[in-house]
Formats: sequence, structure tokens, C-alpha cells
Amino acid sequence: MVQLNQNFINRIAQELPPQLSLDDFLASCDKPLRPSLRVNTLKIDSASLIARMQAKGWQFTAIPWCADGFWFSVPETVQPGNTVEHLQGLFYLQEASSMLPPMALLYDTDMATVLDMASAPGSKTTQIAAMMHNRGLLVSNEYSSSRIKALHANILRMGVCNTAMTHFDARVFGEFLYETFDAILLDAPCSGEGTIRKDPLALKNWNADEIQSIAATQRDLIESAFLALKPGGVLVYSTCTLNNTENQGVCHHLKQTFADAVEFESLATLFEAAKQTATPEGFLHVWPQVYDSEGFFVARMRKTASVPRHVAPPQQRQNFPFEPTTQKHYQLLSRELENILGVTLPKERLWFRDNEFWLFPEGVAELLTRIRFQRIGVKIATMEKHGIKLQHQAVMALDIAPSLAISVTAAQAAQYMMGRDIPLETSTKAQGERVLLWQQQVLGLAKHLGNKLKNQLPRVLVRDNISSSE
Repeated sequence: MVQLNQNFINRIAQELPPQLSLDDFLASCDKPLRPSLRVNTLKIDSASLIARMQAKGWQFTAIPWCADGFWFSVPETVQPGNTVEHLQGLFYLQEASSMLPPMALLYDTDMATVLDMASAPGSKTTQIAAMMHNRGLLVSNEYSSSRIKALHANILRMGVCNTAMTHFDARVFGEFLYETFDAILLDAPCSGEGTIRKDPLALKNWNADEIQSIAATQRDLIESAFLALKPGGVLVYSTCTLNNTENQGVCHHLKQTFADAVEFESLATLFEAAKQTATPEGFLHVWPQVYDSEGFFVARMRKTASVPRHVAPPQQRQNFPFEPTTQKHYQLLSRELENILGVTLPKERLWFRDNEFWLFPEGVAELLTRIRFQRIGVKIATMEKHGIKLQHQAVMALDIAPSLAISVTAAQAAQYMMGRDIPLETSTKAQGERVLLWQQQVLGLAKHLGNKLKNQLPRVLVRDNISSSE
């Protein structure tokens, strides 16, 4: 049973639009959220995933604002997050409303350089990467140390390779990366009023005084975002809260601070029913009863002119630990990539450190002396005593040649994800490392020893039980 603070109810009653009912709002807060997912188009198209899962008893309903988003239901015995398809990164379990901010950011244009200022656990970052088709540069920042690990794990699972991760209070970006990005998403930390359907106790101790403190931080963050945005670039500001102070108030603060350099762009036509939640400014203020979703707020702004920075440029960083890959190392790596994956990577994007090969995103090189990165791109391989050893994350992110891979059955795929070796029915000549496929989708690497496939799945990814979806 949801527990709502009476002061919160009184506040909402004052801010609820006249066309909406407080009784409907309170009733919606007591309803469980519909499960939803987003198909990861870096690996599979929506029609293919739906056909694959419908054959196993899953049912889907399209989410109107995201072509690859769906509400879904599954047989009672199935745990969606513990299926092979989820572990392969074919879909992301993502609340429907949270798919709105990336759509608002990139629905009408391609952006080469994008910043996600508050990224964890990775739903919006991986959505943006898919919309960018893994091209260009996506800087994904997360301030919370405890959430960095989840962000990194989801980036790898979804096969994202155009991302560079940072770990900063996002207020630094306006100073360190002034007028650098074509597009910025600030999904700001907030009071979380819209998440009540997911967490019935979220608003039990709601306090209006805390909102003022949170909004002050949000104002600092949106100013930093605007300074980091190139003239002509697009900024999307979003929260999962409902009050005007943290939503419209923060956006109007930005316009008051930078005047005509800030242009509000209407989202009223983002999808067919968007007008139902559009404000006079063109923001989307999503109340949970309107689309049967979480509460959310999304605003899109364009920077029409350059604005002065607050401080002098910081001193450039020195002693970057990576170096460009030498021609000799590139040839060794290329031979292994061609033999096992059937792919060729551009030499200019391959960097080397401590016997590790890394594939960096396009365009990141020019930022390397301006800010410290937590992790850049994808570790492709390591240099071992006996030659090059490819990494699991490489085969999850690269487009491999299926003709070089080994296909396995559903039962063998489940065995693999549980960390077990796969016995072969007949012994043959050992083939060494090979990529395993299940239904034309990558599972990971295994070593073909002639009589079995030796499991190479990283221990951290092993699951004790795989939910049956057969």
C-alpha cells in the first residue's frame, strides 16, 4: 500500500493541471507499474526480438513515444532479467517514461558529440548510444561511486563502444569542457516524486524544505550543462519528479540567467499524444495517470549563441597513460581479429596500455588532455605470452562474421551463461578460441578443445540459474 505524506498531497493539489483530477492521481499511485523494456537495436531489431519472445509466450504493447519500447508480460515462471536474451544485451528493462528524454534529445538529428551528465545505471546512456548507432562520442558521467559499476556493466552488456566514462560532480563540465558538445542530457538528481508506483515508501517522509535544496543543485547543474553546450546545440533537462520548483522553475532559471541564448523548443508533437502533457512552454510534464506510467518531466532547449564562461580555462592534463598502437602491434591484433571475428578495426582508434588494446570512440582524442576519464571505449584484447587474447566485451560490441562462429542450442546457451563447459557430441580437431552464437546472437567466447567448448565467460557474468523462456 502506497504511503503518501499529507503535505505532499496538499502541494500536488495546488500544482496539478486543471484538466487532471487529484483522485485519479492518488488512484494511479496505488497501481503497480506495467513492466516495460527497450529493444537494443545495436544487436537486434524490434520485430526480430518480438517474434523471438512471442514464440515463448511473451506479449507486447507498443510504447507510443519510443519505436523500440514496449510494455510486456511474460509467463509466470519467467524472470525477464535472468533470461539469456537479457544477459546477451538484446533488451534493457527500462521504465517507459524514462525513454522520453533520449527521444527528446535525438529524435530529429544526428549528433557527433553527446554528454549524459548523470548516467547510472545506464538506461538512457545505452538508449542514446543505440540512437547514435555506436558512432561519434558519448561521454557518460556518474558522480556516485556506488553506481559506477552498474553503469559500466550495462554499457558492456548492451555492446556500447562509443562511450567514455567520467566520474565527476557534473558542475565541472561547464568549466572543463566549455562549449564542447552538440547535445547534452541532464537527467537531474531529484526528489523522485514520480517514482511512487515503483517504491510505495518513496514519499512517506516528503519534505518541502528538501525540494529547495535539491532545486539549488539542479540550477547549478543546468548552468554547467549550458556552458558545456556548443552554440546551436540541444540541451534536454529531465527529472522523475512532479513539482514545478524542480521542473519548470529550473528551466526558467536558465533562461533568466542566459536570456536570449536560451530557446525553449516545444515537445508537444514528439509523439501523437504528447499534447496531453505539454505545458505552455512546450515542456512535457508527465503525470502518472495520463499514460499509466511513472511521473516524469522533460524539457528541450537550444543554445542560440555563445555565452561567456565563468572562469579561465583549467590547466591541461599531462601524462595520459595510453599511447597510439604501433604498426607492429596493430598487425598482430588485426590478424587475430580477422581469424576469430572476421572484423577489421581502424588503427587510429586503437590505443595501447600495459599490454592491453583498447578501441576508443571517434573524436575522444581531442578531449584527452582536458579532462580525466574513468574508462574509455572497449578493451579489445590483451597481449599474453602466447599471443593475443580477445576480450569478452570485444565480441559483445563488434559486428562479427557469423560464418566464423559456432552456433549452440538453447540448452547449451543456458549452460554457457551458468559458467559451464559444453561437451561436444563428436571429437574433432581443436579450433582454439571461437565466438558462440545462439539464434544468431553472440553469447561470448569459448575455447574449442576438440571434445568440448571450454567456457570463457567472465566470472562476474556467470548466473547460477537461467530463467526458462522456452
